[in-house]
Amino acid sequence: MKKILILYYSRTGNTEKMANAVAEGAGRIQGVQVELTYRATPEQLIEFDAIVVGVPTYHHDMTIDVKKLFEEAAVKGVSLKGKVGAAFGSYGWSGEAPKLVLEIMKNKFEMDVIEPPLLIRYTPDQAGLEKCRALGLKVAEKVIKNP
Repeated sequence: MKKILILYYSRTGNTEKMANAVAEGAGRIQGVQVELTYRATPEQLIEFDAIVVGVPTYHHDMTIDVKKLFEEAAVKGVSLKGKVGAAFGSYGWSGEAPKLVLEIMKNKFEMDVIEPPLLIRYTPDQAGLEKCRALGLKVAEKVIKNP
C-alpha cells in the first residue's frame, strides 16, 4: 500500500480546512493510506511515498516548524529523492510559503513535485475546497503510478 503524508500547520484553521480536503481527495484512490498530522520528524518522512505540506504564509515566509523540519532532514541526510511532493496553503496578501516549500522539495531533496502549489486567499470556500480535493486526488494518482 502506498502512503501519503499530509503535514500541515494552521493557526487560524484555514490551512487545516484545506488539509482535510486534500486528505479527503487522496483517500478516494484505492491502495493509498493517508496520514494527516500536525507534526512529523525527519526520520518519519522516509516512510511515505508522497509528502504534501500545508503551510500558511506569515510575514512572507513559511512557519518555523516546517522550516526546522526541512533543515533537520537536510542535516541528518534524509533522502526524499523521487518521492512525490506537493504544497498548499492559505495567505492574506503574499502567499510565498507553499512556493518556498516546493522549491526546497524540488531543489534540495530532489522530489518529484506537483507544480504550482495550491494557494487560497484567506478562508477556503467550496470551490477552494474542491481544488484541495483535486490536489489530493492528483497526488494519490501520481503515487499509484510511481513504481
